[in-house]
Amino acid sequence: MLFERSMKLLLLIQRAHKHKTAQLSEKKLSRYFVDHRRVKVVAGSGGNGASTFHSEPWKEWGGPDGGNGGAGGDIIVKAPFLLFLLAVNRQVKSLSSVTTVYHGKHGEAGSSKNCFGRNASPTYISVPVGTVVKEEGRTLADLSHHGELYTVAYGGAGGKGNRFFLSNENRAPLTATPGEKGQERVVQLELRTMAHAALVGFPNAGKSSLLRAISNARPSVAAYPFTTLKPHVGIVTYRDHEQLAVADIPGLIPGAHLNRGLGVSFLRHIERCRVLLFVLDMSSAEPWEQFQQLCFELDQYNPHLSHRPHAIVANKMDLPEARMNLEALRSRVHQTVIPVSALNGDNTGQLILHLREMYDNYPQNST
Repeated sequence: MLFERSMKLLLLIQRAHKHKTAQLSEKKLSRYFVDHRRVKVVAGSGGNGASTFHSEPWKEWGGPDGGNGGAGGDIIVKAPFLLFLLAVNRQVKSLSSVTTVYHGKHGEAGSSKNCFGRNASPTYISVPVGTVVKEEGRTLADLSHHGELYTVAYGGAGGKGNRFFLSNENRAPLTATPGEKGQERVVQLELRTMAHAALVGFPNAGKSSLLRAISNARPSVAAYPFTTLKPHVGIVTYRDHEQLAVADIPGLIPGAHLNRGLGVSFLRHIERCRVLLFVLDMSSAEPWEQFQQLCFELDQYNPHLSHRPHAIVANKMDLPEARMNLEALRSRVHQTVIPVSALNGDNTGQLILHLREMYDNYPQNST
């Protein structure tokens, strides 16, 4: 019975989605990756109260009958329900569809015959799961689950009609109040990728190739730096049907915490990850210095970020100079070093098993 209801709901959502003419196409939404947006929100104002008197031929003293105005519409930030995303077959992964200004709807004014104005419907801002709402650096909400809502601006209350002011002392009030203005504020929306593990490394370290080798993701791979310009998330599936999400973070460079290169815009994506995998290019000279520089950049952005459970992935072991660097690397670090070749897929099974061990031994609430 529950399955049949879910299928009917999916069909209804699909039909409603086809009739939306103003919605952006999938190509336009996925063309640009935006993980930060400054948004001005202005909630709707309340409707004005009415000042009228009841007038009928057989009622000489009808009295005041002005109704109250309706409340203005709120502006709500929401992470869509997973059922809705499956129905419309469109996963929201970026803030590119979020505009810079949102105005709420105004409430209707009151009218005669004690008719109250209609309350305005809320305005929703759809954001991906993992979006943080901030105001002047202060965190207001963290939408880390599907279906979560946060009212970022409240609509104004409706005004009072003259019927509201009727009393024994004043049998014919003329007073009617206007509706209150809606709340206005400027907030910052920050998207942080939701993943269990992050691949951290310098450009051309082979992170995208490694993600292709261990998961179902297919990021672009090329022989030039900064091939990855946005985080890619792949799913690693185990025999017991456990699934771990691994994020390919764009390459960092020295001074990334000072907004150099791709800057801090992608460092924030690492904060959500419970496990870190430092991917080193073993064909380069002194790869252990890469590891020290990566830890320094993470700690400068967020103290003790590099202290989370992590392992070193010695990549490009198919190259001849990598063997000599591997022994030197193991003698200089005390972390677990897993030699792999993302190009040939060598030893990726050991990496997948070690990733599961770190995930199981690290409680989720520790982050």
